[in-house]
Amino acid sequence: MMRGIFSFVLVFYSLVVFGQNNGIPASIAVTEGSKLIAHTYAKGVQVYVCTQDPKDSSRYTWTLKEPRAQLYADGSYHRLVGKHYFDTGKNPTWEATDGSKVSGRKIQQANSPEKAAIPWLLLQSIATQGSGKFTPVLFIQRIHTKGGMAPATADKANKGQSVEVAYTAEYLFYGEK
Repeated sequence: MMRGIFSFVLVFYSLVVFGQNNGIPASIAVTEGSKLIAHTYAKGVQVYVCTQDPKDSSRYTWTLKEPRAQLYADGSYHRLVGKHYFDTGKNPTWEATDGSKVSGRKIQQANSPEKAAIPWLLLQSIATQGSGKFTPVLFIQRIHTKGGMAPATADKANKGQSVEVAYTAEYLFYGEK
């Protein structure tokens, strides 16, 4: 009995102290040796446009046009620290209030535990700008998403229309240790 309790305590301690069970799926984990640089809370919209399927003109779908979100220092959305959007090349971009920017490309995704939420993502930095907080970023994770999913159905009546779907998420920014 004592051995079982001791084993449980040892495993629990290891997970807490060494952060091996942080609730982030292994498929979107950052590489070993990465250091957390910034943790932000996003509140905004995912903008979708209804388009006709080029291969089947009878089908319509909602396609992501752009994200638009404000980034905050805390989950209560009080202290603005930046914004999130697509750059002119349609790359997801995060811009800090200090003027630094990082753009990324998706490497991997995992379904959100929330059924009606956009996926969790791992992105790799493809470009940085400026000399502030986001300049040394190598990886970005999007986690703890709520909302943001495209409407479930689209039809001819929706063609060309856009819709903004509210979402929240946390973004974790990593650099080298």
